[in-house]
Amino acid sequence: MHATASKALGAALLALLLVWAAAHSRPWHALEFKSFDLWTTQAAPGHSPLPVAILAIDEPSFQQLGQGWPFPRGLHARLVDRLREDGAAAIGLDMVFADPAADPAQDAALAQAVARAVAAGIPVVLASAREKVDNASATLWTDVLPLQALRDVGARHGDAGVQPDDDFVVRQIPPGPGSFAAVLAESLTGHPMPEGTPGFIAYRGPRGTYDTRSYYQALEPGLLPDGFFRGKTVLVGRSALTASELQHSQADLFNAPFAALGGERLFPGVELQATLLDNHLQGDSLRPAHEGWGAALVLLALAVLVPASVLWHPGAVAAAAAGLAGGTLLLSWGLFTRASLWLPPLLPLAGVLAIYGATALVAYATARRRARQTRAMFAQYVPPEVVARLVAQPELLRLGGEAREVTLMFTDLASFTTLSEQLSAEQTVEVLTGYFNAMTPLIHATGGTVDKFIGDAVMAFWGAPLADEHHAEHAVRAAIAMQQAMEPLVADLRARGLPGIHMRIGLHTGRVVVGNVGSEQRFSYTAIGDAVNLAARLEGANKAFGTGILLSEATAAQLPAGIALRALDDVIVKGKTEPVRVYTPCDDAEACRLSGAALDAFHARAWNEAEARLQALLARLPGDLAARRLLDRVTEARGLPPGAAWSPAVALDKL
Repeated sequence: MHATASKALGAALLALLLVWAAAHSRPWHALEFKSFDLWTTQAAPGHSPLPVAILAIDEPSFQQLGQGWPFPRGLHARLVDRLREDGAAAIGLDMVFADPAADPAQDAALAQAVARAVAAGIPVVLASAREKVDNASATLWTDVLPLQALRDVGARHGDAGVQPDDDFVVRQIPPGPGSFAAVLAESLTGHPMPEGTPGFIAYRGPRGTYDTRSYYQALEPGLLPDGFFRGKTVLVGRSALTASELQHSQADLFNAPFAALGGERLFPGVELQATLLDNHLQGDSLRPAHEGWGAALVLLALAVLVPASVLWHPGAVAAAAAGLAGGTLLLSWGLFTRASLWLPPLLPLAGVLAIYGATALVAYATARRRARQTRAMFAQYVPPEVVARLVAQPELLRLGGEAREVTLMFTDLASFTTLSEQLSAEQTVEVLTGYFNAMTPLIHATGGTVDKFIGDAVMAFWGAPLADEHHAEHAVRAAIAMQQAMEPLVADLRARGLPGIHMRIGLHTGRVVVGNVGSEQRFSYTAIGDAVNLAARLEGANKAFGTGILLSEATAAQLPAGIALRALDDVIVKGKTEPVRVYTPCDDAEACRLSGAALDAFHARAWNEAEARLQALLARLPGDLAARRLLDRVTEARGLPPGAAWSPAVALDKL
């Protein structure tokens, strides 16, 4: 398990390294931008409480005024006067008046209108710009300011430039207090804007969120009611989509984040300035979350998913990964909407998926390796269907051992040593191979597990690795079938002029420890415990009773009535005090009755009755070794002096 965890951790770290490398690529940043746009689209309220009005220099204005771009500055002067007269709170002209007009009277008219507005306490803010000039040795930035005449009469100015991302969506607030929106906000509040770390724009909604009217409507009498602009901050700027006059100049249009879910794609620069002003005045722009937040989420995923991949079911690991991914999205969304923090969810989300994918791959490879090991380990010992079930449900096999009741079998070939002396090594192996090939399928057919081959002996058990409620019955039926399968093998040996052999089988049911025993380099699935020793001793005791199958009372107690048994004797295992009655399968009902009655009489010291039963049994089964042995014990017990120590059981190691 430790090795698997180390592999999972290594794979996860490698996957995170790849994620980290990808996080520095342009496609990655594009995906982060889209996640920002998605959150913006979902979180935008669709309205603003600020009294802001936009006068758009749009297609209807070009048509109604019959003017080409740029408009005469006298026209702007008329607009400023109208806004002043209507009681506007502030005026922002998102236009750069850097070059003198061809007609100086136009500049003078605009300057006089600005002077009148400023004198009336209405701040007027004009746009400035910065232009980059590249030469062979350096890159220089030049400030493009409004005409000095306009500044002299009290007009303020601010940089209206923004820095769109690669997809031409503006997401970041321009840094510094000298931006157009910041200067306008400062003019309204009388307080300078803080210089803090640049944040992200909190968009209020798609295009048209702010009250937007056409430029010409403010000039033509009666198109807007009197007092329409009273107390409002009025921003004037271009907002054209199809005007031929703007096709050969910068249209001051940007892509909108709301296009992420199919909204309108273009966003006018003047409305962007209104959004920036709104952010400055409300103080609720989005701040970037500390980078440590994303790293912490990745570490959390690493701490959860790596151990889980080793200890949990794959379904539970997938659920945990889904929970972490969902939690990451919810956290990012909650910070975005509740705390005005932008935590890009892509890195922790990709981290979760990378860790899950890496650990799942390791878990899959480990499961495949374990399946191959399990199949290789058990293919020679248990039936194929058991192997398939263990591979599909490895939890059924508790590695390291577990206590379980099983029925154990030991077999041995009597006279095999004599036979092998007459055979070459190759012939000996051939005989053993035929014997094992005949016996193993019979064990497997009844759900048994072949533990090992020891020379010409077989150790097997029933009831593990899969539970079997009828393990005793299956073991006895297998033993009977195995004895029947010996007949053609013995006949083949005799046909070859070789001496016959016969098989002895010992069976006992008891609790043992079954599991993988050995070292990390080599181990085997086996059973350990006293029950194993008793089964092995019963196999050897067949010689004393003249039987082919000998089973303990513990096994006999679990057999159905359909399997007839003959009680043979009571034995005491070395190291134990309680006697164990032993049996052998027998289809002769009368022999079974006589043998049981003889044993009962023997235990009751009814020597004559015991002798009579045994004589009747020998008459029915002439030369029966078990009956003759018990008859000898009756004779011996009858001859004991009065009061002498006597036990109806015999020590197993003396047989």
